[in-house]
Amino acid sequence: MEKKERIAEHINILGEFCGKRDVPALTGKSLEERFGIGQADLMVLFGGSILCGAEVLARAMKEQAARYYLIVGGEGHTTQTLRDEVHRQFPQIDTAGKPEAEVFAGLLKARYGLRADFLECASTNCGNNITNLLALIREKNLPSRSVILAQDATMQHRMEAGLRKYVSGTTIINFATYRARVCVREGELVFEHTPWGMWEMKRYLSLLMGEIPRLSDTAEGYGPRGKGFIAHVEIPPRVEQAFLALKEDYGELVREANPAYA
Repeated sequence: MEKKERIAEHINILGEFCGKRDVPALTGKSLEERFGIGQADLMVLFGGSILCGAEVLARAMKEQAARYYLIVGGEGHTTQTLRDEVHRQFPQIDTAGKPEAEVFAGLLKARYGLRADFLECASTNCGNNITNLLALIREKNLPSRSVILAQDATMQHRMEAGLRKYVSGTTIINFATYRARVCVREGELVFEHTPWGMWEMKRYLSLLMGEIPRLSDTAEGYGPRGKGFIAHVEIPPRVEQAFLALKEDYGELVREANPAYA
């Protein structure tokens, strides 16, 4: 196997691990087959996602996959990219200075004619995405026995672990907003099929590689033995090995936390 092909394989191992999907589609049939429920209580789209998150939410709404739909996100390290890309493709949507939830709400209305039930616009990172979501659920007295989480594929696993830290007895249903596989064409790393609004390859790799140290339950990680931001996550050996292999070539891309959004 050529070196670039090995790199693509390692990226895909990280992508599959981080971008959890518990069902093949957000439909009543899929939910019934996997979880024994025809409809979830809540679906939450998080603003860290690329644009295709709006499409995932719109499809779920049309399938009536949940009783209530929420968009969560204030301003974080991916927000300006979201604002710029939405405004570029939909100039009629005012995104300047807007929180992620409002940007996605504008996109949902402009493209699909749909409206989420509730927006959370103050959170700045995956940790308070969850705590602010739970506060909103309490404030609005929303049912939450089953919750669909839809986040950018790079951050999906951490979002689930964040919610697991605070709830028990809740059925958490993961549905990363895209699946991206990397391959080699003409000697370059490319996406087999490019999701709508997809990150540039270097940014995608940086986001993925930044997740493994965060998910690790070590003194430096976000788990109970470290910063305590998330519940314990078991990282399989093949994922750890893929991360270490990528770190040899792309160590400079391991994303550090931005203190501005702590």
